[in-house]
Amino acid sequence: MKWGRIMVKAILFDMDGVLIDAKDWHYEALHKALELFGIEMSRYDHLHTFDGLPTKVKLKMLSEQYYLPEQLHSFVNQIKQLYTVQMIHERCHPMFHHEYALSKLHNEGYKIAVCSNSIRSTIELMMEKSMLIGYIDLIVSNEDVKNAKPDPEMYQTTIAKFGLEPEECIVVEDNPNGIAAGKASGASVLEVATVYDVNYANIRGLIDQVNGGGNG
Repeated sequence: MKWGRIMVKAILFDMDGVLIDAKDWHYEALHKALELFGIEMSRYDHLHTFDGLPTKVKLKMLSEQYYLPEQLHSFVNQIKQLYTVQMIHERCHPMFHHEYALSKLHNEGYKIAVCSNSIRSTIELMMEKSMLIGYIDLIVSNEDVKNAKPDPEMYQTTIAKFGLEPEECIVVEDNPNGIAAGKASGASVLEVATVYDVNYANIRGLIDQVNGGGNG
């Protein structure tokens, strides 16, 4: 940490469960794809074991539990992505408190990034459908790093691209894998339970706390 007063300069958002209420979409899409091969994945397992992980990691873990040949991973992933895109077009819509928060932060001069274990095309589509794309300075997907969350590489990469120190950044996360990645990066972490906790007042509160010398 550098000496002197810390000033937050960037907000780094996870996407699913933070900016987009899409946890069930990913479960449903993967569940439908796996059903074609006779594999059942419970909602409980998805939320408590697989939440926040990239699909390719989920498939590797599932191969250890069920007979799912690795040669099929790419095909299952393609089917899952098709279902996901369909659900985004049907269900993704703007949420006022998110638009308000990002527009305020953008106008106040904060850098804004979305750092998600999803693929880039999915992130861009969700940000466009939710009307948030215009406030975002940088998108970092699982295709931009070697190690997805819970590894901190995604947040470290984003912080480096902004030319900032970790102490100058706030990470907004909702699941254990993302929270671990954010904390390991050295940034302050705002832990949220639902997309409704991602609002200007909560983000502003942590910014003021960090700027005032508190610990996030």
